[in-house]
Amino acid sequence: MIPKPELEQRLSPYLSFSRAEWSALRNGTPLPLSADELASLVSLNDSVSIEDVADIYLPLVRLLQLYYDNATRLYQATSTFFGSATGRVPYVIGIAGSVAVGKSSTARILQALLSRSPYHLKVNLITTDGFLYPNRVLQERGIMHRKGFPESYDRRRLLKFMADIKSGYGPVSAPVYSHLIYDIVPDQFQVVDHPDVLIVEGLNVLQRGMNTRREPQLYVSDFFDFAIYVDANERDLEQWYIERFLRLRQTAFRDPSSYFRRYADLSEIEAIATARRIWREINYVNLKQNIEPTRWSADLILVKGPRHELERVYLRKL
Repeated sequence: MIPKPELEQRLSPYLSFSRAEWSALRNGTPLPLSADELASLVSLNDSVSIEDVADIYLPLVRLLQLYYDNATRLYQATSTFFGSATGRVPYVIGIAGSVAVGKSSTARILQALLSRSPYHLKVNLITTDGFLYPNRVLQERGIMHRKGFPESYDRRRLLKFMADIKSGYGPVSAPVYSHLIYDIVPDQFQVVDHPDVLIVEGLNVLQRGMNTRREPQLYVSDFFDFAIYVDANERDLEQWYIERFLRLRQTAFRDPSSYFRRYADLSEIEAIATARRIWREINYVNLKQNIEPTRWSADLILVKGPRHELERVYLRKL
């Protein structure tokens, strides 16, 4: 009789790795980042150590390079098969997860490591924040309080951007979002011009939604070659969000141009209560309704512990 844990592992669509098991897959890959460089990549109130990079991110970069190599060989084989070479399109990596989980840190670290690999890859990074509707539109539609929910994004524009990328067009422009003014920056764009790898980071990039019209429908994740979900316990996420809010209250919120300037003068007790209310009424609802259900559609899941440390990795079986 097969022991239950072993049976569950066999039946699971994922391979499960402890930190030590995953770290062993680094296989001597050199560490190309210094502690100072790493600090510049980590988001406010997130915590990523050099040990995290060595134990978790370097094996992940080895894996992504393997997948990228296989995609390159497939491209070359199909070009030979058809007798003509079409333009190579970017390899697209999607990164999803909750507010305050550290998606942005993960995306920037992967961008830095992949671009410094022996392949000298050109790696671009965009966030789907740029494809949020402007505040004016959200207010007109009465959904300002649902910013970050699927309906708050200009889905048509985002899909057009992804289709252009995967069609080999370029340069392609993406709108720019400012967290300071909490809005799209008018007449400012990020240009993506034929990268080898494009990283797309956002809350709902793996969200599929409900197709009630019974007709073909595209989703952002349809354009991904590899998808990553950054996961953590919801109690830890709430605590991290509150801690980040308190730090912003002492820093960015004090900028006169900040959308959240009104929160800068709150007492600590008032700030904690406000952050907890925002989390529970908005971010927690989005997490449970839209973000967390997409976790198991990812190719790889990074699981964080209470102190932001990366504890476990799940990799989808081929």
